[in-house]
Amino acid sequence: MSIVFKAIEITDREVITSFTLPSPFRNCDFSFANMCSWRFLYRSEYALACGFLFIRFRLDGPLSSPAYMFPLGGGDLSEAIRLMETDALEQGGYPLQILGVTQPGKEKLENRFPHAFQFIPSRDYADYLYLREDLIALSGKKYQAKRNHINHFNKLYAYSYLPLTPELVAECLRLEYKWYQANHTLQDAEELSNERRSLTFALRHAGELGLTGGAICVDRQIIAFAFGAPVNHDTFAVHAEKADVRYPGIYSVMNREFAARLPARYLYINREEDLGIAGLRQAKQSWRPVFLLDKFLAMKIRPCP
Repeated sequence: MSIVFKAIEITDREVITSFTLPSPFRNCDFSFANMCSWRFLYRSEYALACGFLFIRFRLDGPLSSPAYMFPLGGGDLSEAIRLMETDALEQGGYPLQILGVTQPGKEKLENRFPHAFQFIPSRDYADYLYLREDLIALSGKKYQAKRNHINHFNKLYAYSYLPLTPELVAECLRLEYKWYQANHTLQDAEELSNERRSLTFALRHAGELGLTGGAICVDRQIIAFAFGAPVNHDTFAVHAEKADVRYPGIYSVMNREFAARLPARYLYINREEDLGIAGLRQAKQSWRPVFLLDKFLAMKIRPCP
């Protein structure tokens, strides 16, 4: 038996989320919106076999080694891993690589295949998980600076919060372009260009991707926006957040307002990785994550028993 993969399309949302939303995994990689809006870069594909959803992609272009996400489903995990290993070999003799493996997945692999995998951690790709209620209430001394930012903003500006609708997309894209012009450098131009392409696709197909978004408006002008999508039944991922920093405190306002409008069923908000960027790491830590979701690359180093 072999796995037959196909490219991920917007129309695959229902079948893919039928596996991801009930799953216990909270990492942002399992957001359908993420998979679909970044498929241009990673050639993301999926397959269904033996009761599992398989996700396959390429790390460095069309001729590079394949990588996989942890299989989701209720079948025989041993059979699923063997199918993935066979597929990796058929793709060019590559060893099986499973990316974004969190601790529960790591334990399953270790229990099922003792000493068969090498687990390589990466702090830069750990997801930041927050309690939704913490980001709304901002209670206690640890959030004093955030409350000060918001209070200062409220003294300076009268604002409104607008749900993201198709009518707002063009203005959000104009704000993102201003942000890009102000922030890109020669060193990160390619990365930010890829982010722009993903973000543009997501905004233009927000409804089809199942995105939830919102914007802050001052003097009839959008000065910040954010959007995201569910990862599973209790975790919502924020995929993008942009703001005009000429308005002091705007990111704090955007963050809280967005969190406050998410459905109560989402216990956690996943604000994704910091990618090792010092300023981004400091900003994410300042919101006091309830925990970091460590992720590993699981590299197959011995044959399955």
